[in-house]
Amino acid sequence: MKIIPEASWKEDMKVFREAAAKYYAGELKRAEYKGISGKFGSYAQKGDKPLSMLRLRMPAGRLTPKKMAFIADAVRKYAINKMKFTTCQTVQLHNLELEPVCQIMEDALQVGIVTVGGGGDFPRNTTCSPLSGLDKDEYFDVMPYAEAAGQYAMQFINAEKMPRKYKIGFSSSPKNQSHATMRDLGFAARPDGKFDVYSAGGLGLNPMIGVKVAEAVEPKDILKYVRAMWVLFRTYGDYKNRMRARSRFMQETLGGPENYRKAFQEKLAEVEGTDDFDFEIHPNVITKTGTGTIQHSRAIPQKQEGLYSVIWHPLGGCPNPEIFCQVSDALQEVEAGEIRLALDETAYIVNLNAEEAEKFIELTASDTAQSQFEMASACIGASICQQGVRDSQAVLKAAVEAVREAGIPDGALPAIHISGCPGSCATPQLAVMGFRGAVKERQSAWLLTINGCELQGKEVFGQEVGVIFETEVPDFLVALGRTVADSGMSFADWLKANPEGIQKAAEPFI
Repeated sequence: MKIIPEASWKEDMKVFREAAAKYYAGELKRAEYKGISGKFGSYAQKGDKPLSMLRLRMPAGRLTPKKMAFIADAVRKYAINKMKFTTCQTVQLHNLELEPVCQIMEDALQVGIVTVGGGGDFPRNTTCSPLSGLDKDEYFDVMPYAEAAGQYAMQFINAEKMPRKYKIGFSSSPKNQSHATMRDLGFAARPDGKFDVYSAGGLGLNPMIGVKVAEAVEPKDILKYVRAMWVLFRTYGDYKNRMRARSRFMQETLGGPENYRKAFQEKLAEVEGTDDFDFEIHPNVITKTGTGTIQHSRAIPQKQEGLYSVIWHPLGGCPNPEIFCQVSDALQEVEAGEIRLALDETAYIVNLNAEEAEKFIELTASDTAQSQFEMASACIGASICQQGVRDSQAVLKAAVEAVREAGIPDGALPAIHISGCPGSCATPQLAVMGFRGAVKERQSAWLLTINGCELQGKEVFGQEVGVIFETEVPDFLVALGRTVADSGMSFADWLKANPEGIQKAAEPFI
């Protein structure tokens, strides 16, 4: 397998530094700058003052202590005041001046963090089931394969231009936490140690479940599929209409799933022998064991005896920078400890014995969800994102404050997913309850979707219920929470007993 050396990426960054200097000096318009900066994982933020965000790729969502320490050092050195765990298992740094965004990008290479390809029309961060290798319910550990595929796909960044971005996902069980069946290319683990492969899936406008293009694929052959998808995308992808340039539209372009499957197999045959598809597997062998037990809602027992993963879910996926640094410091002393990032913006602190788990539970207590509802997922929102229509973070904060003030008990509301625009970054289409930025009577509003599901084999995109004024979203959630709480049932049980319950609760607000 061809591996791009770090020195090559650093050489490319001269282009970014030059463009960034011009943008910050007012010599380059924001739209022009976006066309350059996106390739390097950085975008200008909204606002009159030039500030940037930087996206740090974490292949397969794995954040090692070494990488964690680098980020913490940067946070302290540059007084970074806003961070984000993203729905593509990356870490974003926000409100960056010129020198920090350039220097962090370059220095990150020293610890194996590559930002190139974090934006633009390139292979994005390869996603993976966050607890792969640790989950008691998984078929097998897919993380080494996700890391290999992600590394292999990096060679396409400076190759022939693609129509749009290329997302790859690996799932270790039918939980489908990486949305492997809804990626441009997805590998879903099987009980027999092989993969079923899906292609041309995606969320946002015209959402599609991926086409199963192959069954029982040997893990050693995955890179052939990564290349075949790249070739297929460049052959049939729409280079003229950007709105239809994602791979999911190719199902229609090629005449339906069967024809798409045939086209994929043709490209798979074409790429045979065209590249070095061999790769080394570096399994994450955990020899550590623990003694003692812990009973806590945020402590998940791992398949490794005596070890736990601790859930850390900052509100809206935005960790307190100070807490982040404290977690990093503590993690350096933990044998086999690391962070696993999830698509729902949860960070799992893994491979902890009971005593260590207690320590991290206490350390993150002030910076994590206090209920199932607060495990919500929200994109960074329109106050920062150039593409944003509505401020996802603001509406989530208002909703959480209202639910807390109303005393709605834990379990009466589900974790909601909020995206500020149709891009569906926070995957509202796959949530039991999702919100997408909209407009109603020229006022800020949110489209409510319900009953989405991400489980493999049960994938369903949420049903659109109607549009609610932004000012009334907290009131709707409080009213719904009270209805469920009064029933004495959990939200899941209440919804089973009242399939039309959410619609009825929403009627006064729509």
